[in-house]
Amino acid sequence: MAAVSISAEQGTSGEVGAFIPSTLARRDSERLAAYSRNLDFYRGNQWESQWRQRRLVFNYARVAVDKVTSYLVHGLGAACYPAEPDLLLRDAGLKLRIERAESVLQQVRDAHGLDALDYETEIDCAVLGDACYKVTWDADAGCIRVTAPPVSGIYAWWAGDDPSHVWQVASRYRLSREELSGLYAISIPRREAHVTEQWTAQELSLYVDDTLLSRKPNPYSFIPFVIFPNLREPKQFWGTSDIPALMEPQRELNRAVSQLSRILEFSGNPIAVLENVDEAQDIQTRPGQTWALPDGARAYLLDLLQGGGVRLHIDYIEAVYRTLHDLSETPRAAYGGTDKELSGAALAMEMNSLIQKVNRKRVIRSTVYHRRDAMILRLAAQYTGMDVSGITHRTTWGPVLPEDSTRMAQEEQGLVQAGIHSRRTAMDRLGVRSPDAEFRLWCEERERILGMNQQYRVKGHDPRTE
Repeated sequence: MAAVSISAEQGTSGEVGAFIPSTLARRDSERLAAYSRNLDFYRGNQWESQWRQRRLVFNYARVAVDKVTSYLVHGLGAACYPAEPDLLLRDAGLKLRIERAESVLQQVRDAHGLDALDYETEIDCAVLGDACYKVTWDADAGCIRVTAPPVSGIYAWWAGDDPSHVWQVASRYRLSREELSGLYAISIPRREAHVTEQWTAQELSLYVDDTLLSRKPNPYSFIPFVIFPNLREPKQFWGTSDIPALMEPQRELNRAVSQLSRILEFSGNPIAVLENVDEAQDIQTRPGQTWALPDGARAYLLDLLQGGGVRLHIDYIEAVYRTLHDLSETPRAAYGGTDKELSGAALAMEMNSLIQKVNRKRVIRSTVYHRRDAMILRLAAQYTGMDVSGITHRTTWGPVLPEDSTRMAQEEQGLVQAGIHSRRTAMDRLGVRSPDAEFRLWCEERERILGMNQQYRVKGHDPRTE
């Protein structure tokens, strides 16, 4: 590619209605400002004004977000199935294609560390209110690449009466002069520039600042972005963050604890009160200190803890603390501490608010990860020739609450023997990521064991002794 030089004055043509990347920030200024406020609060910048005195921050907002996210992504995976129930009987190669599809999904997950990426992205989504995945084909490495670009650089256009139908996405990010030269063989007079990718199902346009660098057909025939909300407001495209509901109680907790801390600090370094004294010098409270007072004067130490005042502060802090748990929907039991031992049903009732919150998010995320996996399989079919016909898939989740795996295995064994559950369903519930591959390994092991029994005539399996 020949080197191209872009000057500061060069820009796009003056067409009416032309796409101008530099105007994108103004298009979503309110959303981007909310992202900044929520992220600052999550990081611990929670006092509204500056103050010289020491101020404490007990960042329960961050702990609550991290805790809910840990419960949310537990056991996240995918499973592939026949598109029709009886298709396995009519298509001899379908089982092998299903195993291949599950293998590709697992390879992409392992190659790009999607377990860690999903957790980080879900944290970002809970804090900001939105998140995004991008699924592309890396021609240099010859593999499918899954990334999570910052949602603050993502802009979307959707049908006015259907927010689920996105017809255009713009991704805007910065590259240095050296990166632009290496990636696109262009030179700029500044240290860095904004690069904007404009995607539709038909075209991909690339801009450097406001200059159109290239326009070509979309190589995938679909927009390779999955944009999703943390929790959706009805009929809205962009989502809501977990942070705003926690701001007021979190700030009040910080204020109340800081106030109590100052009271205890003053009590540990008591204030000397002098009555009927016109002036005083070198009045200090320390062991062995003696004061010379004039006649009729009185001196004593101010006791800020008398009358049970501290108890009132502590009770108020506990009330605010409970409010934080209620608004974050993370009961105290979610942090691993309960006043008494609870059975499974009692623990579920204690954790019911957290379970409901996680389930609300999983309703949205099941569609998100299904779309991401569909893009992965589609790219695998397009660039590697993999046959995905007759295959469907779904997102699988682990249990929200800790469960007794031994008891669950016994329950599933009974359901399989009674013909209520298939082995595949049982393995799904037990958290097996690739049930078909696991069943195939079990069949191979069983066949080898039977062969060894016949070869060595193990007494317990010798047909002459049965």
